[in-house]
Amino acid sequence: MRLLGPFLVLLSLLAAPTVAGGAGIAPDAIAPAVPDAALAAGIFGGEGLSVTREEAGVPGWTVRRDGTVIGHIGSTWEIAGSVGYSGRPLDVLVGISTDARIAGARLMQHNEPVLTLGISDADIAAYVNGFAGYDLTAPRDVSLAAMPGLPDVISRATVSTGVIRDGILRTARTLAIGRGILAEGGGIDRLSFTPADWAALVRAGALAETRVSLGEAAAALAGAKVPVPAGEGDFLHLWTGLIDPPSVGQNLLGQQAFTSAIGAMGAGESGLIVISSGLQSHRGTDWRKSGVFDRVTIVQGETRHRPDEASYQMVKKLAIDGAPPVKEISLFRLPAAIDPLLPFRVEVTATRPTDSGEVAMTIAADYRLPEAYRLAPPPEPAPLWREIWAEKRMETGIVAAMLAVLTLILFAQEWITRRPRLWLLGRVGFLSVTLLVLGWGLNGQLSVVQVVAFLHSLLTGFRWETFLIEPVIFLLWSFTALGMLFWGRGVYCGWLCPFGALQELTNLAARRLGLTQVAVPQALHERLWVIKYTLFMAILALSFYSMHDALVLAEAEPFKTAISLRMMRAWPFVAFVLILIGPGLFIERFFCRYLCPLGAGIAIPAKLKIFDWLKRRPQCGRECRLCETKCTVGAIDPLGRINANECVLCLRCQVIMNDPGTCPVLKRRARAGEGAS
Repeated sequence: MRLLGPFLVLLSLLAAPTVAGGAGIAPDAIAPAVPDAALAAGIFGGEGLSVTREEAGVPGWTVRRDGTVIGHIGSTWEIAGSVGYSGRPLDVLVGISTDARIAGARLMQHNEPVLTLGISDADIAAYVNGFAGYDLTAPRDVSLAAMPGLPDVISRATVSTGVIRDGILRTARTLAIGRGILAEGGGIDRLSFTPADWAALVRAGALAETRVSLGEAAAALAGAKVPVPAGEGDFLHLWTGLIDPPSVGQNLLGQQAFTSAIGAMGAGESGLIVISSGLQSHRGTDWRKSGVFDRVTIVQGETRHRPDEASYQMVKKLAIDGAPPVKEISLFRLPAAIDPLLPFRVEVTATRPTDSGEVAMTIAADYRLPEAYRLAPPPEPAPLWREIWAEKRMETGIVAAMLAVLTLILFAQEWITRRPRLWLLGRVGFLSVTLLVLGWGLNGQLSVVQVVAFLHSLLTGFRWETFLIEPVIFLLWSFTALGMLFWGRGVYCGWLCPFGALQELTNLAARRLGLTQVAVPQALHERLWVIKYTLFMAILALSFYSMHDALVLAEAEPFKTAISLRMMRAWPFVAFVLILIGPGLFIERFFCRYLCPLGAGIAIPAKLKIFDWLKRRPQCGRECRLCETKCTVGAIDPLGRINANECVLCLRCQVIMNDPGTCPVLKRRARAGEGAS
């Protein structure tokens, strides 16, 4: 219990900033990378670019060439709050063009262990650059993996590159919608029809309405040679809207005229109806000579479109019930440059000659397609962790089955340890599966890096999705955390650690070959424990100064080389693994005993375990020290007590205690029973 107090104090200190801060570190607490003209030129190409910060709406930067907007840049950390598996910000600057395409992307900040060690900068740059040209208007699938045009994730870095992909796509879409480049809805409902009268359409927002009285026009056009007469009558009463939804167009025009108007539209075009009454004509007569309706302008963002004669169709009367008396009805085909799903403005210009030229006024109606006439937007891609879990159903099933078997072994340990042969076959068999299937097959090797990432997440805002993106690792950590309460650290170190299994199996083979085992003196044995705890604290402390340096120091773990990369690595790393395995042939689990920082990190909270499943007798350590000498990791002290910090839960001591042919206490009891009989 002496270690429990300091551990709880440490845990409370780590958690305190999160509690006090409410939600941990928000995206604006760590400044995103700032693009300059050179970076913008690298993304968009060309020269003479300027970059300005935009705070309104979705934050980001606008890129201009000679004063004309050519695109926008956003930060995945600022917009999507993307966090890597290390628990630290993962910032990618994403450029989008005005035609709703990803112009390019640049990885600016990360602390991902697999990207720091083992994957080249060229691999990362090629992957991030692979998003250039992706069309944000392309049909989306629930699964990101099924969306064409995306680069494949990097082998051996599926989690980190998957996080990058998810952040890039979500940031690009959010930025495009926020800048009016991409519509939020899923399209126009061109099939549904609901009968409606004029008043119902106006109430639904199908027609934008504006009115200017004669008196207002007279004031705006003051100085005209022929003044506008003052009064309350209509100078211009304007209604305008899209006719593409049948519930609008068919009600306004009637079935035949609506079908004819829609049939005349080309790909990407939409239909705009302009209805007016009053003194001012929205069409005028100059269009008959010039072919352009210079009085009407459709404005959307920086796009200004004036319809021409080729896109015009005159309508003589409306077919809808309740329509007011009107003077002019015009249909215009809008080009694809005007997105019908985004808001736009219809401007009608009125001019009058003066003695020195002319005076003009603009009458505008703002229109936005009502939600009632939109299709439901396509589903957002599922969160990355859900996609990965769906793709790794088989792997999670295998791990779940292993955990279920291990649970059965641990709960039935008394029954199993009464059968030494069954225990030995079961242990060797399970460790073989741990090494071959869980380790080399599924890459299910936990690491001290994940412990550090978890502790950092307590400071930076804990997010479940950060840890859910690797299902095998998540299942192992969940079972390990729960197992520590029931059995201590041994539930992982003794059964589920692939490198631990490798050490034990190689030592078993060495003993079968006759290699003499070395008994480490108890005094030296206990002092060597200091190494792994010191190494763990050094990695943790260094991570607060430099995550990169901490990840380099974490290479003291041979797990990445021996298990994750299956010894396919540069020779110094392979030599390091062999150097660690060598002593383990003579001292079982040499690395686990004295050097493993992960074991040290797990051992500290394992002091919280609430059950003592391993049985001891009063004679243990007093009359008999057989279990102490047989314990292959030296977890039993001379007094017969089991040190939970060092025990790997191999159950060997329980086998000895329950074997009447081995345990001296049971032998003595048997002899006493025979004598009494």
